Amino acid sequence: MFFNSFPIKYDEPLFRPPSEAESLILQVTLGCAWNRCSFCEMYTSKNFRVKKEEDILNEIKTAAKLLPDTRKIFLADGNPFDLSTNKLLVILNAIQAEFPKARRVSTYALPGDIRSKSVEELKALCNAGLRQIYVGIESGDDEVLKMVNKGETFASTAEALLKAKEAGIKLSVIILNGIAGLKYSNQHAINSAKILNEIQPEFASVLVLSFPFGIDHYIKKFNGEYTPMNIIDLLKEMELFISHTELKVTIFRSNHASNYLVLSGVLSKDKETFLEQIRFAINNPHIAGLREEWQRGL
Repeated sequence: MFFNSFPIKYDEPLFRPPSEAESLILQVTLGCAWNRCSFCEMYTSKNFRVKKEEDILNEIKTAAKLLPDTRKIFLADGNPFDLSTNKLLVILNAIQAEFPKARRVSTYALPGDIRSKSVEELKALCNAGLRQIYVGIESGDDEVLKMVNKGETFASTAEALLKAKEAGIKLSVIILNGIAGLKYSNQHAINSAKILNEIQPEFASVLVLSFPFGIDHYIKKFNGEYTPMNIIDLLKEMELFISHTELKVTIFRSNHASNYLVLSGVLSKDKETFLEQIRFAINNPHIAGLREEWQRGL
């Protein structure tokens, strides 16, 4: 979006998933209510707060006058699902009224916020237009989740996402390649595949852990022994992860700016092709089509 001229006042930094690049972004909360994950620096410059309902509704009306043909809307920041069902319904109903051409509304959600809502509440949100949620699972391994202070477990995450799926809300989930370091890499990969197999999300992506404040900063926040991984280590973790997936219709992507090897397809159909591409990259890193950053870590 053209932030400098757009009449909505955004509280930056502002984040959205890559697939929401053409969506209208409405900030309904600022920051992240949890904001304690060892790997995440997205909202550390903000204190979590909910925007005034009056301001949100005014921004919806203002944006609708300028962009009446809007088809997709993304609710920011980190977890608007922290709002009560009633407050979310007020926002969703206003969007439906002002944007009659909108096909869907989507947002980030934390598993705990999903669990706090009943299936009936989630169905009401879905019927009001909230059709997709993005959830950072990060890892399916309980030990790793504890070390990065995620505040969730395999069981609690699966419970939340299966509840959302039962309500008809599509799931787009994220696994972090390299989050566990070399020591815990295998268990992270295997259990991350396991949780995806259990929830069968419509969309799944793998991002590579980044260190915006340096690796030493991350190591200090990691409650365990973090052994750095080079690119070959990261690719081997990806190979193990994908080899353990048993997904039916999940669309899979590793095409974020953080990824060294771009993969895109349907895991049930393209699994063996992905594995061949990863193995080729491991054995032929200089000619495998890795993004230029590969030189940093081989």
